[in-house]
This record gives sequence, structure tokens and C-alpha cells, in this order.
Amino acid sequence: MKILSAAEVDAALDDLALIDRLDALFRAGCEMPVRHHHSIAQPTGPGSADAMLLLMPAWTQGPSSHLGIKVVTVFPDNGKRSLPSIYGQYLLLDGTTGQTVAMLDGTMLTKRRTACASGLASRYLSRPDARGLLMIGTGALAPQLIRVHAKVRPIEEVAIWGRRPDQAARLAQELSASLPQALARPIAVRAVTDRRQAVGEADIVSCATLSSAPLVEGGWLREGQHVDLVGAYTPKMRESDDEAMRRARIYVDTRAGALKEGGDVVQPLANGTIGESDVIADLYELTRGQRAGRAPGDATSITLFKSVGAALEDLAAAELAVTAR
Repeated sequence: MKILSAAEVDAALDDLALIDRLDALFRAGCEMPVRHHHSIAQPTGPGSADAMLLLMPAWTQGPSSHLGIKVVTVFPDNGKRSLPSIYGQYLLLDGTTGQTVAMLDGTMLTKRRTACASGLASRYLSRPDARGLLMIGTGALAPQLIRVHAKVRPIEEVAIWGRRPDQAARLAQELSASLPQALARPIAVRAVTDRRQAVGEADIVSCATLSSAPLVEGGWLREGQHVDLVGAYTPKMRESDDEAMRRARIYVDTRAGALKEGGDVVQPLANGTIGESDVIADLYELTRGQRAGRAPGDATSITLFKSVGAALEDLAAAELAVTAR
């Protein structure tokens, strides 16, 4: 059995290869039961929050099939113990025998596949000549999303906005040094404080936050933009307002997940701003050619991609990481 640490998972996964792998598995499909959520009482004192156990299985069939499951724990009170709130591991099994193939760090696996799912969507939805990227959010996913978007499109300028300007400035400084090496081309990275102006100037707006109030307003958007919404993964959270959803051509990673879990879609569905028919396609339909993404030469449509994550993505990333090693 192979055991891959976070650093080993990171080193094993090439962004463009993972995007191709995701494309192929969405096209082929796999068995993907609804993720399991289990609440675990934590009697640690007044005001303590319950913990959560999440199980995310998926499997393929055939002679070279695999079965995988991601196990994630969320212990909100871990901050009081100076520990991370979230831990994750991924178990990959042989699909014909059930034999254990590998155990991989689930946190790094999630970061890499999440960013590459956005990269896959961008291949179908953003303008091929997109050169300006705005990253809203400065968390662990931000550098992953910036790098992937810059590999998919010829990004020349990256703007970073965060609630804490010092964190945005620090991330911009770090990426100014590392990103040109990763891309093997010059790229300008800067922190910004005027979010409205930055949204209006960008060709691609990527957002990865825990916000419960919109950060991307529809009135700020202009023709030809692509909006990538990665955070706000519960029905009560959102990163875009109703006007953004009304103006955009809407796409999701999976209909089953985004229409139930992503507040950016759930809330405007509930208040009647959009209907389910306004969600044009998910990644299954895009990769299979059943629904169209951005048409060649279309410089006016605003496209919007909302992801909440899918076990299929974890399986694709785990298979690639193990074979790459």
C-alpha cells in the first residue's frame, strides 16, 4: 500500500494533466452516492459546537477500476486546541478485489482537484483570450486557483482582494516571486482594495470565501466575463447577488450538488430570480457535448460557474496521483 503525504500528493499532480483526467471521468461517469453527513456531539463545555464526519465515496467499473472514499472530519472547536478544524484522508481501493491501493492526504487532494475543476470549467466557459484575473479571497485555495486559471488562459495580470488588505498584499508578494517560475512566463500580481473596480476590469473573476453576503454584484459585471464561484458551499452562504445570477449564463459542477448545497444557486432559486432551467449545464453535460459552453467568438456572454465539489473529482485526482508516483 502506498501512503502519500500532502507534499507527495502536491508533487504528483500536474494541473493540466488533472484537468484532462477530470474531463475524461466526467465524460465517462462513475458511481457517486450522495455524500454522508454525520453529526457528532462534542460535550466539551457550554457553547461547544458539534463535530461533523463526512464520507464521500465514488467508484468506477471495469478491469482497471477503483473504489475511493474521502473521510473528512470537521471539529469547529479545534481552534481552542491550536489545531486545524478540518482533517481529511483519502482511501483508494482496487475496484475488482477491494484491496487497499493507497492512502492519500485528503486536504491537499481536495485543494488540487477543486482548483482544477474550475480550470476545466474555464476551458469551456471563459474567453480564450482572457488576460486579467481577479482573485477574491486569500485562503488556501487562492494560490491554487490563480495558478490553474493562469495555466488554462494567457493571464498576464492578477489582482487579489481580501477582507484583510495585509493578507492580500502578502499573497501578492509571494506569488509575484513564485508564479512566473510555475508558468515559465512573466505575470504581474498585485493586491487591490477597490473590489468593484477590480471586478469590472477582470476577464475572469474567481471567488473562494466563506462569505454569507455577496461579494460579486451583477451591476459590476461587463460583457464577456467569466465568474468562478468556489466558496459559499452551504445554502446560507453566497458570493454573488441575484443580479449576477440573472445576468449570467449559469453552469455548475453537478446539478445534484449545486442545486441543493450552493447558496449562490439555492437562494435565487428559492426567491424566484432564476429557475432550474436557467442552469444551462453541469460538467457531465459540458464534457459530453450535450450542452454548449461559450461559443467560439462569443465576446459578450457573461458565464458563471458554481462548484460545491464532487466525489468523482477526488477519485480522478487520487488515481492520477498514484499512477504518477
